[in-house]
Amino acid sequence: AAALTALAPSSAATAVAKKAGAVDGFADALSKLIERVEETTATANDSVTNMLDKKVDVHDAMIAMHEAETTLQLTVQVRNKLVEAYQQIMSMPV
Repeated sequence: AAALTALAPSSAATAVAKKAGAVDGFADALSKLIERVEETTATANDSVTNMLDKKVDVHDAMIAMHEAETTLQLTVQVRNKLVEAYQQIMSMPV
């Protein structure tokens, strides 16, 4: 029981982390990353449509598509690291 108490975060530590914005900051960062994926995907779709209508150069459309792809890859890697960290925590003996 003493070992569990030592591992559990104290309410003071949680309050300090929350006051510092560590918990909310991380959630906000994830939300902004997901919003950025949506924005870059929409921009890429618009660029391709405009390219087909000959309003935008092929080069600009390809740049927009690459940016959307890179943003999505970053998001997937962050998700993979979160899942890996969760699995490591869950496999720890109690």
